[in-house]
Amino acid sequence: MLNEGLASTIGGRPSVGVSIVMPCLNEVDCLPACIANARAALDLIEQKFGLTGEIVIADNGSSDGSQTVAEGLDARCVDVPRRGYGAALSGGFMAARGRYLVMGDADGSYDFRDSVAMVGKLIEGADLCMGSRFKGGIEPRAMPWKNRYIGNPVLTGILNLLFRSGISDAHCGLRALTRDCFDRLGLSGSGMEFASEMVIKASLLGVRIVEVPAKLRRDLRNRPPHLRPWRDGWRHLRYLLMLSPVWLFALPAAVLAALSMTILGAAGLAALQGTAATSFFGNFWVILAGGLASVSHIAALLAVAGKLYGIRQGYRRTGTRVQALAGLVSLESMLIVGVISMMLGLGLLSYLLIYWSAHHFDPIANVLPAVLGTSLMVIGMQNMLGGFLLSIISGNDANFMKAPAPALSPPATPAAGEAQRPSRAA
Repeated sequence: MLNEGLASTIGGRPSVGVSIVMPCLNEVDCLPACIANARAALDLIEQKFGLTGEIVIADNGSSDGSQTVAEGLDARCVDVPRRGYGAALSGGFMAARGRYLVMGDADGSYDFRDSVAMVGKLIEGADLCMGSRFKGGIEPRAMPWKNRYIGNPVLTGILNLLFRSGISDAHCGLRALTRDCFDRLGLSGSGMEFASEMVIKASLLGVRIVEVPAKLRRDLRNRPPHLRPWRDGWRHLRYLLMLSPVWLFALPAAVLAALSMTILGAAGLAALQGTAATSFFGNFWVILAGGLASVSHIAALLAVAGKLYGIRQGYRRTGTRVQALAGLVSLESMLIVGVISMMLGLGLLSYLLIYWSAHHFDPIANVLPAVLGTSLMVIGMQNMLGGFLLSIISGNDANFMKAPAPALSPPATPAAGEAQRPSRAA
């Protein structure tokens, strides 16, 4: 039997095997049933795995006496001043003493006994265990139709496409994870996007994610839910995009670059053949292609910036391609390339000025040389400024492509009564 949690400590406090954490905001009517259900789940966990447990109510500013009810039912109530679903869960996880962390809503919509199988998966070696309501069953009227048939499938599909998570329900509120996994993820979302953030960062870091069925029941509330489908759906979607610089920046950059090169290449070939006036891509298309080339370049720089930021923040790994470029790409190399591009553009524009003056300043029929010269100068300047931006993002390091050095900060000693994230060594 597993009793390892009894002997260990977390942040100087004796730890337990499992902490069930519930975010709470004015749930006084639901808490008694939820705490009783969580207590039954902990009893099953102790019987099956030999792990002791605790119930943590992460209170987010309740004004209906939820704190008193929770403490009266022997649950540990933790005050989380920062508002929001994600903020409450993060605060509850930081204060929890469990080696394994279970999260679930405090409105009676989840059966915490489903978390017994989740804890079993963590014991077997998983880092994060997701519940799936689509596999476990959804009671009638437990989930609005637009969430069930539009919101959740679409957002889960997009998440799987962008991050290859391979899960069926990215927004199930009942899930479990190890304390080490929580520490590694560095979760920061304060709202409902916290649910997506957990899955995204777990996928990016390559932690082991598994899934078990979880039932969704009609909640016990006599008031409207805190969830706002359209607002929170948009918050999830924008978070998916913000954590995916490849899809948000790199893919559009590649498409725009290909389109620009096609137009400019065709226009250049026509100019060499002396048929520019009758070319399919006339002057207006050439001007557009120059703009697309500039936008493509800045989008590529933003993609690199997003990638480096994720690596520096610890939720992205340094891939082989980044390592291969580490010795070639730096602030200095980007400045050199930028200067070369600007000199080529300036040379082309200078030649164009000489040609124009030699022809008595008559209008030039083909704008391709002017567009190419201007685009080269703009791209060169963007490359130089972008190099400084990437260096700033990388902690003012000119060799921004190299892997960041591990932090060596000593563990802080928490003040009395202060909830603090436990160290990774716990």
